[in-house]
Amino acid sequence: MALPKRRHSHARTRLRRAHDFLTAPTVSTCASCGEPKLPHRLCSGCGSYKGRAVIQMEKE
Repeated sequence: MALPKRRHSHARTRLRRAHDFLTAPTVSTCASCGEPKLPHRLCSGCGSYKGRAVIQMEKE
């Protein structure tokens, strides 16, 4: 099994880890009801997608 000859410096290790951070999910608003939703997903508030009703939501 291969072993590294020298240890990696802190700068080199941190350069590698520069892309390991978490990103917040992008949130868009529904065109029908204005409720926040994930893009390219069905709206959980009114049940519409791209301006048309996909499922019928029950009134509470």
